[in-house]
Amino acid sequence: MSINMHRVVSLHYLLSDEGGQLLDNTRARNMPLHYLHGHNNIVAGLEMALDKHGVGETLCITLTPERAYGARNEALVQKVARNAFDNATHLEHGMRFQAGMPGNERVVTVVDINEAQVTVDANHPLAGKTLVYEVEILAIREATRDELAVGHPLEPSISHRDVEGYRH
Repeated sequence: MSINMHRVVSLHYLLSDEGGQLLDNTRARNMPLHYLHGHNNIVAGLEMALDKHGVGETLCITLTPERAYGARNEALVQKVARNAFDNATHLEHGMRFQAGMPGNERVVTVVDINEAQVTVDANHPLAGKTLVYEVEILAIREATRDELAVGHPLEPSISHRDVEGYRH
């Protein structure tokens, strides 16, 4: 069975930037990624690169910013009056908040704080970076009707009864 539309895929990955700095490692957390292929559960460039591959394959996939989280947009870095954070009793560099109008909300990260203003960045933290994924495909199965209805896997793990090539 290969990775195609409407299949649930289980995989481990190491994610590094182009300089080799490790950014994420699912194996170290013993938490494989499970996603529904073709439903925008993962970054589009990675999903396209995984298409048609099978259980047991290992791949090294390099994604330019355009195929990953996009280019950085400095217009998304803004200074906001500190009093806009009335509900936050303590602000720290790196804190993340949901901001914007209903239906047009973005996650912003605090990048600077002073007495009067807080600088927030609405870029994805990996925007502008070339990313390198080292992927091992663990399992593939057909999605259930319920999973197709919600657009993502419903169970955190894939039952060995339901997959071809499952291994722990």
